[in-house]
Amino acid sequence: MNERPTAALSGWAMAAIWLVLAVGTAWFYLVAHMNVPVLVTIVWTLVLALALTGFATVQPNQSKVVILFGRYLGTVRRIGWIWTWPLTSKRTISLRAQNFESSVIKVNDAAGNPVEIAAVIVWRVVDTARAVFNVEKYEEFVRLQTETAVRHVASLFPYDSYEPEQRSLRANADDVMRSLHDELQGQLETAGVEVVRTQLRRLAYAPEIAADMLRRQQAEAVVAARTRIVAGAVGMVELALNRLSEQRIVELDEERKAAMVSNLLVVLCGEQRAQPVVNTGTLYQ
Repeated sequence: MNERPTAALSGWAMAAIWLVLAVGTAWFYLVAHMNVPVLVTIVWTLVLALALTGFATVQPNQSKVVILFGRYLGTVRRIGWIWTWPLTSKRTISLRAQNFESSVIKVNDAAGNPVEIAAVIVWRVVDTARAVFNVEKYEEFVRLQTETAVRHVASLFPYDSYEPEQRSLRANADDVMRSLHDELQGQLETAGVEVVRTQLRRLAYAPEIAADMLRRQQAEAVVAARTRIVAGAVGMVELALNRLSEQRIVELDEERKAAMVSNLLVVLCGEQRAQPVVNTGTLYQ
């Protein structure tokens, strides 16, 4: 079932018409003393009374779903005081953007590590008929489907990536949010709900493995830093040897080159500053 509009007139205009009819009826009975059958009087009075049930107020970014004896007549989105079909129930559906913050759930990521994850989504109703008639309670439906989608998306990615081309929850948040948005939108389409934005609120390893994973991250950071330092040091050593050879500053045999490379690597890769030792003799002493 999809949303469709229904008739809605200005409440002020209909109030004026109703007032004219009510005053005219009173004048016929009280002033003109018209002889009107009792049945007509009763029916006309009921018509005037039932007409009052058609009035309703619609606030900005709200709508009224009009239902007559279980039949969906349409949705009113006209703002202000309106008059629509009498004897109908008018359910108010908010069209405003709403926030939902999922609870923190524990789930195993793609690598099997337990992680804690929670998300915040911004959503709104775009089809009032589907929101009312396709699901029992669309707010509860949004909550349950959000937690299900968060749990499923978290299981598709590892928390950390250990390969260059591998996407992870921590390093590729945009891709994760895009996947969550697409999956959640597909699930909420039935309820006539549009997902405006998704964002992670919490992402961390579970407490039972957090300490071990922290040490692993620290070890990986140390290895990465050492790799970069060694690569830079090798480049500097190569540059030094090439410059010495090109400018003929000193002639070194292979053994002295190896010693020079060793000394330079120790100086460049060491964690502490090297203490220079001045050689006052010859190069071979």
